[in-house]
Formats: sequence, C-alpha cells, structure tokens
Amino acid sequence: MPDMSASLAHFVPLAAELDKDKVTPGVLGFLVFAALAVGVWLLMKSMNRHMGRVNFEEAPAPAEHTKSASGAKAKPQE
Repeated sequence: MPDMSASLAHFVPLAAELDKDKVTPGVLGFLVFAALAVGVWLLMKSMNRHMGRVNFEEAPAPAEHTKSASGAKAKPQE
C-alpha cells in the first residue's frame, strides 16, 4: 500500500489557509439539507400518485343555462 502521508502533504498548506473564525454548515448541514430534499421529492411523488387517482366529475349546469342552451328563450327581467 502506498505511503499516504506523502500524498496528504500537499493539502497541509491549504488547510492552514482556512479562517478558523469562519462558521460553515459543514457535513451536518449538508445531511440535513439532503434529507429535506429527499423528503420533498417523496412527498411530491406521493402527491402526484394521489392526484392521479382523483375521479373528478363536473357539476351539472344550472337549470337556467340548460333552458337557454336547448333553444327556449329566457324571460326578460322586469
């Protein structure tokens, strides 16, 4: 197995340049964000499945519209 200390020696100066006062979300922040993203994706998938099962029937038209559609004239309002 190759010596890992030689390959990691290149990254030591990069780590020294990091600002120790800087606050970042880190790995925990990424994991929380990834879990939220997966949860939203699963909810959207479930919603699409449930919306596909909805049996929607439009309500019948009111009687006034059916009379005018059948050719009968509506009474003028006085």
